[in-house]
Amino acid sequence: MSVFEELRSVRSSKTTGKRDNKAGFFFLLPWLLGLVFITAGPMIASLWISFTKYNLMQSPQFTGVDNYVRMFQDPRLLNSLRVTFEYVFISVPIQLVVALAAAMVLDKGLRALPFYRSVFYLPSLLGSSVAVAILWRQIFGQSGLVNQVLGGIGFHNLPGWISDPQFALGTIILLNIWTFGAPMIIFLAGLRQIPDMYYEAASIDGAGRRTRFLRITLPLLSPIIFFNIILQLIGAFQSFTQAFIVSGGTGGPSDSTMFYSLYLYQRGFNQFDMGYASAMAWLLFIIIAIITAVTFVTSKYWVFYDN
Repeated sequence: MSVFEELRSVRSSKTTGKRDNKAGFFFLLPWLLGLVFITAGPMIASLWISFTKYNLMQSPQFTGVDNYVRMFQDPRLLNSLRVTFEYVFISVPIQLVVALAAAMVLDKGLRALPFYRSVFYLPSLLGSSVAVAILWRQIFGQSGLVNQVLGGIGFHNLPGWISDPQFALGTIILLNIWTFGAPMIIFLAGLRQIPDMYYEAASIDGAGRRTRFLRITLPLLSPIIFFNIILQLIGAFQSFTQAFIVSGGTGGPSDSTMFYSLYLYQRGFNQFDMGYASAMAWLLFIIIAIITAVTFVTSKYWVFYDN
């Protein structure tokens, strides 16, 4: 091949590369427009609004960091943080334990595995819906199914689980645990990737089930556990529908189900204090970012990769 032919081939490959780049940018365009106008744009706008007094009816008035100062003097906000942290750090670990246990049972090669997998996954699709939250409210009401069953086996003077501040949050935690299907499917996929030869070698060496689980399953599954922890933590901090429906939008009784996102909604769309609500949104963003960063930093001590 002559020099001129080589140059022509180089030019042709560059032209083809440019065409491919244009095609790639064309297909990315909807995502880029969504990022700018639906995600990044509103985020920047909310950051500006968080430094203003804005009620949707009048133009925003700049107030500096007043909204952020007011947040730490607001007892209902501090209570909503407590309720949210309690909900997250109780429900998420239990949910992941249940999901891993279910995944290990399904990994044993049961008959009709696709059916059981679908049945267990179904609550994850329905758990955040309004219909299931209404059903949950009825089941745990004063005359709901739970009290009817407990009364039928001899229990008396049963509380209304939803209307009792001592138990109301627990019912919502139970609802979140019930939606273990999504992390279960991810755990099941991870378990299928662990080679059987590791378990066979450990059995030959005399390792029992507990030892095989602690020394083989957990370490090799740790990246999947880490992934599920991140997803479920972020999702739990943003929970809204369950608390809104179960409490009738009040966060009651006695603010026992006043999630942070629900209080944010009340300040923004009930009291039209959009500046304060925007500041609350950014505080939630910072909290989630810090917890996620801490999880990533500490993962090097307990997450094990192939390399």
